[in-house]
Amino acid sequence: MARVRYGPRSEADIAAAKSSRAVLPDIWSTGVVAVWTTDPDAVAQVLPPPLKPAEQALVRVNISQVDLFGSPLGAGSFAVGAQHGAHTGWYPLVMPMSTERALIGGREVFGEPKKLGEVAVEREGDRVRATLTRHGITFVEVGGRVTGELPPPAPVEKLDFYFKFLPAVDGEGFDLDPVLVHCTRNERVRRLERIEGEVLLRESPFDPVADLPVHRLLEITIGEKTSDQRGRVVERVSPRALLPYVHQRYDDPMQVLDAPPAPASPAVPTGGE
Repeated sequence: MARVRYGPRSEADIAAAKSSRAVLPDIWSTGVVAVWTTDPDAVAQVLPPPLKPAEQALVRVNISQVDLFGSPLGAGSFAVGAQHGAHTGWYPLVMPMSTERALIGGREVFGEPKKLGEVAVEREGDRVRATLTRHGITFVEVGGRVTGELPPPAPVEKLDFYFKFLPAVDGEGFDLDPVLVHCTRNERVRRLERIEGEVLLRESPFDPVADLPVHRLLEITIGEKTSDQRGRVVERVSPRALLPYVHQRYDDPMQVLDAPPAPASPAVPTGGE
């Protein structure tokens, strides 16, 4: 009988897939990173418990492109500085991805707040423009002029915080208790350049990052980097405490409550015979 591809995979197939993930080569991306200070109260408002604001109210935007085995991938992240106990890291509010594969893996495995979007990094000579776009709105734009090389930093470990959860089937809360994930990346940079420029945040009802304005721009850089990624569940969190923040993950969390469209009303005669 012919193999049915939706059928079960053998233990050997599953083991081979796991083994191949462990020996992936380094994947280098070209990315623009901007960091700025913002309104401390705004940062405090977007952090679900048990996360707390970091010592300084910071925002970091990362906009990258990579040729992933012959397929272009755009990846973005808009994150605020946060703390969990003694750990300091970043809490991403939105992570636009240009492919479904990148979106699904991150959301389902790590709980990353990924959404399909358009991610672009453009360079002509010393001019650079990087953008995040969704629903036709370019809600983040970073642009400027490259002003010189920077020494590549030493390898560094970076930490992101994610909440992994599943909305309940009946629309009431969650199916299981949500968990807080620590995602650690070991990052290496082989080239880094300084950019003098600006960050523009545009109003979007779907990605309201304009609520975290640029108070003082600390740096803009463009570089080539690679990193690995591993995550671990560190604790279960209160469903009641997390529920008010679930809308961060979805463009329209109320759509599950929408009624079917009303039937069109019959035309009302306005005159004539």
